[in-house]
Amino acid sequence: MEQFLAALRAASEATRLRILALLGKGELTVGELVDILEQSQPRVSRHLKLMGEAGILDRFQEGTQVFYRLADRGVGAALNTALLELVPEDDVTLRSDRRLLDNIRAERFAKAQDYFRANAAEWDQIRSLYVAEEEVEQALLEVQGGKPFARMLDVGTGTGRMLDVFSPLAAHAVGVDVSREMLAVARGNLAHKGLENCQVRQGDMYDLSVDDESQDLVLFHQVLHFADDPARALKEATRVLRSGGMLLIADFAPHKEEFLRDEQAHRRLGFADDEIAAMAMGAGLEQTDLRHLDGGKLRVTIWRFEKPVAGKE
Repeated sequence: MEQFLAALRAASEATRLRILALLGKGELTVGELVDILEQSQPRVSRHLKLMGEAGILDRFQEGTQVFYRLADRGVGAALNTALLELVPEDDVTLRSDRRLLDNIRAERFAKAQDYFRANAAEWDQIRSLYVAEEEVEQALLEVQGGKPFARMLDVGTGTGRMLDVFSPLAAHAVGVDVSREMLAVARGNLAHKGLENCQVRQGDMYDLSVDDESQDLVLFHQVLHFADDPARALKEATRVLRSGGMLLIADFAPHKEEFLRDEQAHRRLGFADDEIAAMAMGAGLEQTDLRHLDGGKLRVTIWRFEKPVAGKE
């Protein structure tokens, strides 16, 4: 009861309701909220602090920036859902807030596209070596089974493309990446497409900072070849998978394109089928599917593993 009352008190103020309405559209920094609300940073920070302490907001740091998002668990999450359904969409102040939010999203997208264009030549060179990415995406959806699920974690999300692909199936999807530049690209892309069930944050494949057994699907799309210790990354992924949850991996089969190691920082030049299988099974997973996609110098392999349900033989 105390937790519920604290959450109610934290939300019962005009500016805080505006903040909830804005964060209902996606995560924002303190500076972005200051610009939209047209209030001083100390004042906005005070509101955010109270809301965070009451459990209705989550805070996470990414380099020098601090992002806020709506809590997605517990009493705070339930209260947020109820309040957002009651917020009047035609309120003059909230309409103005949304217009300013749209401007911020447009700026994000423009910056993301600038970064993408600056690096597109290198990415295009790699993509030219294997089957069209659209075929990889379709194969991933087919291997997953096209079934709706609650929570997804995309490890090494890059531009956020996998979040986009799986967003129609996911109630909530999060992408993690170590690169702040790539996270900016992903945020711009997600905001541009209005994917409000998707978020990104800075994170490490060896320390996902996600609760044990909290994810229905964990995805590694063209990421493990960068890993110094892929077996450790798969163990961390297994930790966050719920019983019966699925791990999908898309990566290259063994190849001899040394320029990818020298110029693109690929740690590994692909993986054999049984190598990934051994690492995943060593982490406690069971292989349930395997698919090869040919169509260039590089073969793409898709592995599907599942975490056994406790007590089920």
